[in-house]
Amino acid sequence: MTVILLRHGVSTSNTARTLAGRAPGVELTERGTEQAAAVADRLATLPIEHIASSPLLRCQRTVAPLADKLGLEPEHDERLIEVDYGEWTGRPIAELLTEPLWKVVQGHASGAVFPGGEGLAQVQQRAVAAIRDTERRLADKAGRDVLWVACAHGDVIKSILADALGLHLDSFQRIAVEPASVSVVRYSPHGPSVWKFNDTGADLSALSAGTPPPPLPGGEVPGTASADNGNVRHRDSP
Repeated sequence: MTVILLRHGVSTSNTARTLAGRAPGVELTERGTEQAAAVADRLATLPIEHIASSPLLRCQRTVAPLADKLGLEPEHDERLIEVDYGEWTGRPIAELLTEPLWKVVQGHASGAVFPGGEGLAQVQQRAVAAIRDTERRLADKAGRDVLWVACAHGDVIKSILADALGLHLDSFQRIAVEPASVSVVRYSPHGPSVWKFNDTGADLSALSAGTPPPPLPGGEVPGTASADNGNVRHRDSP
C-alpha cells in the first residue's frame, strides 16, 4: 500500500506569519490555489483510488481540484486535522519565538504540550493511526495494493514521516514539509519505506536563498512571507 502525503497549499495564515492551528476561515491564497491546481495536474495521471483529508478548509480546497479530476469524494478524517495549538493558535510566529516552550518544541518534541491544546506525541499517535487504519481498510476492500492520498498539515505529516523513517519524534523538526509538497510512504509487511518527501516538483528556488533557520511549529518553512504572492522567502534567524 502506498500513501501520498500532501500538505495544503500556501494559506492566508502562512503569509500573515501566524500559527493557524484550527482557527476557522483560514483560506488558500491565490498562490495556494495555483499550487492546488498544479498538484492536481501532477497527480491526476496516477491510479489514485482514495483521497483522505483533514476537515479544515485549506486542506479541502487543496484536494478539491484533484478530486474533481479523479471523480473521487474526499473522506474527511478528524485524525488528520492540524495540531491543537491551544493558546498559541493565531499568534504571530515572531512572538512565539520568545516563549520558553519554543525550545521544547524544537529539541524535545515528544514532551511538548501546547497550553490549552494537545501534545505532539498525541498528534503522532492519532496521525499514524489514521494512515495505518485507512491502509488496512483499503487493502481489505480491494484485496491488493492501493495508491491513495492523505492531505494534512505540516507537523502532522512530519510526525507520520518520522514514524516511517524510524526517527524518534524529538528529531521530527529535521524534516521539511513545504506547502503543497508531496511525500510518499510505501507500507509493506516488512515495514514502511519513504520513497519521496517534501517534493514540490521541479522548482528548487528555495535552495538559492541560503541556509534557513530550523522549521517552525506548524511545519512552516522559516522566513518572511511575501503578502503579494504567498511565496515564502528565507531570512536569517532573529
